[in-house]
Amino acid sequence: MTANRGSVVSTAQVRSGSVAAWMVAIRPHSLLVAFSPVLVGATLGFARNGSIDLLAALLVLGAALLVQVVTNMQNDVGYTVRGAECSGTRTGLPRATANGWLSVRHVRAGIVVVALVATGLGVALMAYRGWPVLAIGVASLLAALAYMGGPRPIAYTPFGELTVFVFFGLVAVMGTDWVLTDQIGSVSMLASVAIGALAAAALAVNNHRDIAHDRLVGRNTFAVSYGDAASRALYALLVLGPFALVPAMAWLARSPALLLPLVLVPTALQLRRDLGRCAPGLAFNEILFRTFRLELWFAALLSAATLLGTVLA
Repeated sequence: MTANRGSVVSTAQVRSGSVAAWMVAIRPHSLLVAFSPVLVGATLGFARNGSIDLLAALLVLGAALLVQVVTNMQNDVGYTVRGAECSGTRTGLPRATANGWLSVRHVRAGIVVVALVATGLGVALMAYRGWPVLAIGVASLLAALAYMGGPRPIAYTPFGELTVFVFFGLVAVMGTDWVLTDQIGSVSMLASVAIGALAAAALAVNNHRDIAHDRLVGRNTFAVSYGDAASRALYALLVLGPFALVPAMAWLARSPALLLPLVLVPTALQLRRDLGRCAPGLAFNEILFRTFRLELWFAALLSAATLLGTVLA
């Protein structure tokens, strides 16, 4: 597949049933949303506890990535089944089932397989912290399925960004810390808010980009429900708010090194400006990928600063 970030892949570039077709359904770029909170939670837990169980950390990461894969495949199928792909003037990234590259039946079978593997990892993690781990995993998996499934999908309400904030921020960061250390640190609590906000910012770009299309197909997202100006304000809050928490994290950790993520403030400010100036259409996809990268860099710098502070302490 030769998809570029700013345009929609043509049917000529992806063969039906190919690996490339499955990559369209899985959306590898979005997996950063699942990787970042586990990285942060594991690093903060290690810094506070002095050690972590590497196998447990890998199990947590695997489960988080699989839940994101389920979310992406469910979205692909859900939009197609509801006819949302063929209505209006959507300019988002392509969907495998809508383009006929994969059948709805095959993707649904894939969802079952991935969900079962994710559940298996959750069962394995029960050895570390007992049944609450499985409860967290099942709740996350149900939220992934409910985002675009069921009689009233979350994607058709104004609560999509909130759902991402909770499950890919609060639950993912603090859950990782708790599974690995049996505790939740105060820095982890603030970090979960920051990472959750950045993850939700990526969805906010999607919904802002598709506001006209979503209004036509009956998707009452935050952007549709409250309008263009409120959508831009939400994105600004989500992409800039995390940096207001960085000094508090540095203070709680008693480590000036944790101020390192502040070097990304100019990048966040530029993203906010670009969203407001972006012409309707495919150009929003580049802002989406840049938002993914901002979250990853924020997580990487926060984790690196945490380890540096541990060394210098």
